[in-house]
Amino acid sequence: MKGKLLIAGAALALISSCSNMENPLLTESAAPFGAPQFDKIADEHYLPAFEAGIAEAKAEIDAIIANQEEPTFENTIEAMEYAGQTLDRVAGIFYNLMEANTNDKMQEIAEQISPMLTEYSMYVSLNPVLFEKVKAVYEKRNELGLAQDQMKLLEDNYKSFVRGGANLSDEDKAVYSKWSEELSLITLQFSKNVLAATNAYTLHVTDSADLAGLPDFVRSMAAETAAEKGLEGWAFTLQAPSYGPFLKYSENRELRKDIWTAYNTRAIGGEFDNTEIVKKIVDLRIKIANILGYETYADYALEERMAKSKTTVNEFIENLLEPSLPFAKKDVADVFAYAKKNGFEGDRLESWDFSYWSEKYQQAEYSLSAEELKPYFQLESCIDAVFGLATTLYGISFTELDNVPVYHEDVKVYEAKDADGSHLALFYADFFPRASKRGGAWMTEFRGQSIENGVEKRPFISIVCNFTKPTADAPALITHDELTTFLHEFGHALHGIFAQGRYGSLTGTNVSRDFVELPSQIMENWAYEPEYLNSFAKHYQTGEPIPAELIEKIVAAKNYLAGYAQVRQLHYGYLDMAWHTLTELPEAGTVEFEKSVLDKYAVMPSVEGTAFSCSFSHIFSGGYSAGYYSYKWAEVLEADAFSLFKEQGIFNTDVAASFRENILSKGGTEDAAVLYRNFRGHDPEPQALMEKLGLVK
Repeated sequence: MKGKLLIAGAALALISSCSNMENPLLTESAAPFGAPQFDKIADEHYLPAFEAGIAEAKAEIDAIIANQEEPTFENTIEAMEYAGQTLDRVAGIFYNLMEANTNDKMQEIAEQISPMLTEYSMYVSLNPVLFEKVKAVYEKRNELGLAQDQMKLLEDNYKSFVRGGANLSDEDKAVYSKWSEELSLITLQFSKNVLAATNAYTLHVTDSADLAGLPDFVRSMAAETAAEKGLEGWAFTLQAPSYGPFLKYSENRELRKDIWTAYNTRAIGGEFDNTEIVKKIVDLRIKIANILGYETYADYALEERMAKSKTTVNEFIENLLEPSLPFAKKDVADVFAYAKKNGFEGDRLESWDFSYWSEKYQQAEYSLSAEELKPYFQLESCIDAVFGLATTLYGISFTELDNVPVYHEDVKVYEAKDADGSHLALFYADFFPRASKRGGAWMTEFRGQSIENGVEKRPFISIVCNFTKPTADAPALITHDELTTFLHEFGHALHGIFAQGRYGSLTGTNVSRDFVELPSQIMENWAYEPEYLNSFAKHYQTGEPIPAELIEKIVAAKNYLAGYAQVRQLHYGYLDMAWHTLTELPEAGTVEFEKSVLDKYAVMPSVEGTAFSCSFSHIFSGGYSAGYYSYKWAEVLEADAFSLFKEQGIFNTDVAASFRENILSKGGTEDAAVLYRNFRGHDPEPQALMEKLGLVK
């Protein structure tokens, strides 16, 4: 197209003429739908692919700069949008696998390419000639007759330059570049340390008496983990499917304390220490915010989100914390009272006691346990049910493919088709934990949706989880919590699958951070709807449907410990904002600072020497810095949004069609507040969340 320009010359000639032609990251994919060639990609391909991708991207930017024609939307803004596609593809594959299937070599490569990518980013964002071209188009934006998405793309590009230092002096640009490179490297080190610290710990049990209270599925998994590690007996790790059940079921209080302490001192001291790295990250973010003209990093980060300001976020957190705190304290008091009546001899519950006794209390109150429910949630049945929900609501279908390469044998690939049979996306699902995968669950993409020169690229969407693995004795049986997580990540996936638009930077999940959780969190609601659960939950051995009384207990227990859970989640958002509203580093150490922040709203006793900050990957190596509040923000959105499904019917296709049209397919083409009003007819109402959680007097 006109704005793309021809990029001949030495740079691209070199790229296309040498051994890179054999690099599966740089050659056209022969896999179905042009999917990534995971079966051909080796570690040694990454560095040359990044080098080639950066060279190509720079050549494309240089061509835009060298164009002597008057700057236009097409030859500047659109041309920039389509520049660097090779680099985007390579980075999309590499960094996704860094999270899901990493190794030491990849981590070494990440350290090598981090300064290269930072330098390229500065090459673009700090280029004065390029900025002047963008500015020239921006200043005449109202005369260009641009469509909604074009205007949004132009405004986003202009703001990105300004927020990226384009208005800085040459001297300040050099300083900004230096700090940005340092921040890139140190956040990478933070992530490496968390993974290494997580994998470094093993609770090795050789006496079967120490397994008291643990269900069979936990014992079987621990036996297999021990065998994998070459150990006798049973091994428990800090991976969620091992750590969580151990705390919940183990009768051995000392061992519970051991594993809890290990989890909550990850990356504090020792070989993988993050205590000083946290402060270095915060310091660099303060400096970067200041040099760009902002008082704090939160001021900088929130400018482009729905909340807009730190004042709004802090008021939002406080307004939920204050009324929730009495409910949280009552939750803890109720669990403690139950524990005292049933043999607990301590003066107070410690953190390593709470999960165990709250599980016991839940069983007593609701006669409900995760172990009792698991046989009804075989993973394969849950996959069919989650896909089936999408079929019911949106008419789409999923077909498993065996001819698309995967990056690990556990990964499954499906083709998503629309109601008319047209191709929507490839969907990758990676369910089980392993040492090469970080903890938690997330959605990502190997390629987003876009249209260029009239040709549409449909997305490659992926969800990555850490669900309970199958054992020698049973298939993969997941907990109800894991089902809820599955629905959550699948909601993100639908946001990517339904993407529509011309510009990849505005489609799918490319929305403000405090809006992106709406499509995921609204899906969790179906995990508590009897009509939905009845449609698929059957005992994996007998085929018997889940008993009605069990579903009643699931629904009745939905808000069990809702106050405690709400305050706990708000704690994380409060801590995040505390770090990112600093104007200078505190004199206190990382652990001490966290304690001073959270003690005000503590509902459990603090434990000396423990802290969450040093493993808080969301805010120190992920994308949620000054943004962790967005989970609760989105809960308000989804509670208000799901109330429309409750009014019209949880499988109502008209409501679903409106949600797809106004939210899921629109991406970031319009302001999030406008998109929400278009769907719901009004602004979100926070009271909807408090009522949903039963936190009202």
